[in-house]
Amino acid sequence: MNLPNKLTLLRIILIPVFMVVLYWGFPGATWVALAIFIIASLTDMLDGKIARKYNLVTDFGKFADPLADKMLVTAAMLWFVEIGQMPAWMLLIVICREFAVSGLRMIASDKGRVIAAGWSGKVKTAATMVCVVLMFLPIPPVVNTLCVWVITLTTLYSGVEYFVKNKDVIASA
Repeated sequence: MNLPNKLTLLRIILIPVFMVVLYWGFPGATWVALAIFIIASLTDMLDGKIARKYNLVTDFGKFADPLADKMLVTAAMLWFVEIGQMPAWMLLIVICREFAVSGLRMIASDKGRVIAAGWSGKVKTAATMVCVVLMFLPIPPVVNTLCVWVITLTTLYSGVEYFVKNKDVIASA
């Protein structure tokens, strides 16, 4: 197993640790959870750079890396729903978009086509990671609300863009 895949596995292992820390609720747990989230997020950036630079891209990495990202972000947003920082319907939009885009990619894959991450998807991921970090900080409620809307709107926009740009995949399914 190469280094990028080990970093992806580390990210996956950190997700339950992140959640246990949040639920344990000891003094400073939020700060520890935030540090874990940031470290896990940085492994995402690092594993991709290493994999591309040293030609270490694997089928496992292609599958596990985006899955680990979705799991990490979903875990954080589930926490925010539980503590009342994010409405459940907004998280549902995020989850449905992820399922829909994954389904679109599977259909395209069956046809021998790869749908790479688009610009709006990368913006969505970056905006979501930044907003999740901010939402763990003691920020004014208006900033939290802004973060939730940024996550939701970038998610919707990128999801719609994937389907508009690849409508031929659906049409031929």
